[in-house]
Amino acid sequence: MQAEDTYIKEQEQSKDTEKKKKKHINSVNYKGFGKKTNIFFNILIGIFAFSCVFPFIFIVILSFSDETAMVVNGYQLIPETWSFDGYRYLAQMGDQILQALFVTVFVTVVGTLINTTLTSSYAYAISRKDFKFRKFFTMFALVTMLFSAGLVPGYIVMTSLLGLKDTIWALILPMAMSPFNIIVMRTFFIRSVPPAIIESARIDGAGELRTFWKIVLPLAVPGIATISLFAAIGFWNDWFNALLYIQSDNLMPLQYVLMQIQSNIEFMIENAGMSSMIGTAGIPKEATRMAMVVISTLPIALSYPFFQKYFISGLTIGGVKE
Repeated sequence: MQAEDTYIKEQEQSKDTEKKKKKHINSVNYKGFGKKTNIFFNILIGIFAFSCVFPFIFIVILSFSDETAMVVNGYQLIPETWSFDGYRYLAQMGDQILQALFVTVFVTVVGTLINTTLTSSYAYAISRKDFKFRKFFTMFALVTMLFSAGLVPGYIVMTSLLGLKDTIWALILPMAMSPFNIIVMRTFFIRSVPPAIIESARIDGAGELRTFWKIVLPLAVPGIATISLFAAIGFWNDWFNALLYIQSDNLMPLQYVLMQIQSNIEFMIENAGMSSMIGTAGIPKEATRMAMVVISTLPIALSYPFFQKYFISGLTIGGVKE
């Protein structure tokens, strides 16, 4: 009887232990934000997001404002009089602006392709541990981030040595490679492409070029999208290379043409000598300036959503320097 009682007690104890274990597993909780805290942070982030977008919305509204009303009342969120004078003034130079827009789009597309190809190839080479000169070429890229030859040597190389003055390549080649993007892509390749995959491709008979094209690049799409966006923004906003190397009107990019238009407006207003006569003089200075900001910013801003889904993962993985 004692043995049976002992056996029953042990069975009951084992059941209690199992219940405690199940209860312990079922009682896993995690702490999260409460409802009020969520609402507070949503409102806070919403205010921050709106503060980022609002300046551009305000500029778009000002670009449709009447020049005389802006001179009299200042900048208004809801203009007293709406007007298309700024865009009409720019439309008078339609052919020149369209030609400059074509040059900018060509430079941005071709330059981004070249920049992405060279940067990815260089970064992949120095990310491979079996590459003999990886340390030398890594240091070579890092040194160019810290030290530059300067404006005069660069101008001599582009004009006298390469003979690229007043050519479209003078707008592309100076930004064909970016040391910062090389380091980002190198880290991305190291963290995202396992060496075992490269070894497997090599065992299956794939060469280095085929491994890079068929295996590595498809795995590195977020990183490539990130550096492509960086390169595209750089080419789109560039006007300094045009100032240095371009003399022909048909090779001038959009940003440089808009800067020239702004300088011409300032010149005409200074010659008129009467800022109060801006509206009657038929030169919508402020509206034209805002319209130029909209024209130069809107296309590249619209391209961002297409890169956004890759941008965060590409930047966070590749941004860690190893």
